[in-house]
Amino acid sequence: MPRTREELEQLERQVLAPYAQFSGDSRGRDHSEPAPLWRTQYMRDRDRVIHSRAFRRLEYKTQVFLNGSGDHLRTRLTHTIEVAAIARNIASALRLNTDLVETIALAHDLGHSPFGHKGETVLAKLMRDHGGFEHNRQSLRIVEVIEQKYPNFPGLNLSWEVREGLAKHFTAYDHPGRRKGFEAKNSSLEAQVANLADEITYYSHDLDDGLDSGLLSEKELSRHVRLWKQAAGRVKREHGVLPDECRRYFTIRTLLDLQIRDVVENTEKLIARSGVTSADAVRLQAKPLVQYSRERRALNLELRKYLYHNLYYNPVVHEPNQRAVKMLARLFEYFLEHPKEIGQGARKRIGKSGSHRAVCDYLASMTDRYVMLEYERVFGERAVVAG
Repeated sequence: MPRTREELEQLERQVLAPYAQFSGDSRGRDHSEPAPLWRTQYMRDRDRVIHSRAFRRLEYKTQVFLNGSGDHLRTRLTHTIEVAAIARNIASALRLNTDLVETIALAHDLGHSPFGHKGETVLAKLMRDHGGFEHNRQSLRIVEVIEQKYPNFPGLNLSWEVREGLAKHFTAYDHPGRRKGFEAKNSSLEAQVANLADEITYYSHDLDDGLDSGLLSEKELSRHVRLWKQAAGRVKREHGVLPDECRRYFTIRTLLDLQIRDVVENTEKLIARSGVTSADAVRLQAKPLVQYSRERRALNLELRKYLYHNLYYNPVVHEPNQRAVKMLARLFEYFLEHPKEIGQGARKRIGKSGSHRAVCDYLASMTDRYVMLEYERVFGERAVVAG
């Protein structure tokens, strides 16, 4: 006999920590529908995210390097998959709900604009007097309104706990505003794990991509970044001289291990000190319980500053992205004047959401390459961003 949802829910209560978010305790969905037979509520949510159009589009959206710059460089989709893997590992170690944390991680960038954070910045500027733009809020908008896959409700009708994780996704890059319906001081531990897993992931893969592109060097990293020096020293002590590719990969792997270990050990201490015994008690905490140690946070800040100076604002990365977002801005103004040319789904929302929001939805959903194709179609100019 297949294992039922009820059996899976009971297994959670046997295995997970008391402060984990149990799927059987979900606050439910905005639109009532029959419960799944052989999946928990969060398993259903995960599957809905993976099968969404917004998820598939992440393959062609910039992470750091403009999409198409290299076959081995991360895209928004590969970043998302790596976040989900690290989030599951941390959640498993802490006896939290791995299905919930994975779902939040897989959905956290659904609303991201083309051309990475620079694309988000230009849309935020263009929407400043019309409700603003922030990709976490756009992720919520996608799962609540924009995706149209079901006959009885708009969006994906995800559980409250997944949407809480999106509404409160906070990292060094992401600072979401308040959202009605999610007023608790804090979020579930699972949502907090997804937040920190996002940060851990982009530190590591941005190092990897920067080295792969030749914009960063191991020698300079060892001179200026203590985290790298620690990891590289440990690899050399334990494995001696390694081939270049293997040494670089294993150094980043070691750095990841050090980050994850610090988060798990420090979080265990903070949870024990807080005395929380339920997921709702976690939400009442004034500060997140999933955190780096103070020492590790300082080291990460040093790494972040180095990456900003030597990678994110390196002309090889920065200038093509700047040229790309100028196309995004020109298209925004054009579609405001020609709203009949935006996609049918966005066009239908003009009456309820207004032209600015509908155009923003349309552009935010685009992949990098589709922005370029639309730019060439509309303006008759070749979309040149490289070189």
